[in-house]
Amino acid sequence: MTTDLDTERMQRALELAAGVRALTPPNPWVGCVIETVTGEVVEGATHAVGGPHAEADALAAARIAGLDLRGSTAWVTLEPCSHHGRTPPCADALVAAGVSRVVIALEDPDPKVAGQGAARLVEAGLDVTLGTCADAAADVLAPYLHHRRTGRPFVVLKLAASLDGRTAAPDGTSQWITGPTARADAHALRAESDAVVVGAGTVRADDPSLTVRDAPAPRGDPVRVVLGTAPPGAKVHPCLERGGDLGPVLDELGSLGHLQVLVEGGATVAHAFHRAGLVDRYVLYLAPVLFGGDDAPGLFTGPGAPTLAAAARGRLRRVTPLGDDLRVDLEPEPLQERH
Repeated sequence: MTTDLDTERMQRALELAAGVRALTPPNPWVGCVIETVTGEVVEGATHAVGGPHAEADALAAARIAGLDLRGSTAWVTLEPCSHHGRTPPCADALVAAGVSRVVIALEDPDPKVAGQGAARLVEAGLDVTLGTCADAAADVLAPYLHHRRTGRPFVVLKLAASLDGRTAAPDGTSQWITGPTARADAHALRAESDAVVVGAGTVRADDPSLTVRDAPAPRGDPVRVVLGTAPPGAKVHPCLERGGDLGPVLDELGSLGHLQVLVEGGATVAHAFHRAGLVDRYVLYLAPVLFGGDDAPGLFTGPGAPTLAAAARGRLRRVTPLGDDLRVDLEPEPLQERH
């Protein structure tokens, strides 16, 4: 049974998870809060690959503080692991510490876990509550969950435009439509991604470096993927150059352990992903600019929906002011059965 305290503690655990979002992949970003029977609270979050998971981090904090965890409650954003990987099983660590109740937001779809962690806790006599703040946790962990369920990375299509949907002036100038706050946020999105995808046409036209410059990047720059062939000497090198259907490209990136792919352009590539129904989230940065005509380039190049009934629809996940600009996160309705 979920209580108000469960919700409060889980919301804090989700904040901890979000704080390590750019650090932990290909492992999931997880937060953990533990409270003793006498009211002392410790917190933990997943470290970089090879380091402790969130539960182990919180348990270590409790040991340093000299706390007695017998009878305590733990709130964890993802099911504790029950197998030996780079680190020992977190479920066993919670049992050994004397925790008596574990509140879990989501079951881990990874076949190595998939209910086995919760089962291990129940077998050891712990009280387990599953599903607290599940929707919020699914949003925070969307790329990880998508990868584990489909084998493909979560595809984010990033677009920047004027309020009338134009990405550049008729003469081709586009720097900068959005302001510095929005550009820093876009770099943070890049830092969260394992790979960045652009078309060869964008590389030839703009020669982008696709590095993270305006935000912390604890794992370094993402892998750069060019659809087509990048000219020798382009800043995007070293990069992966791929052609053909997008599905096999995503399959390959997923097999490499990439949880999230950021598609940055241009309009032809954006249209290709959109048209194929391969976008899992659209992120649009909208600037308070109006070109006021139909001679400036738009977000997509290629045929669109022929009727309103055929137009792609979705759900606004959030709208965030960024300086003078807006970030709009859109989750599409499925257009086709995905991989």
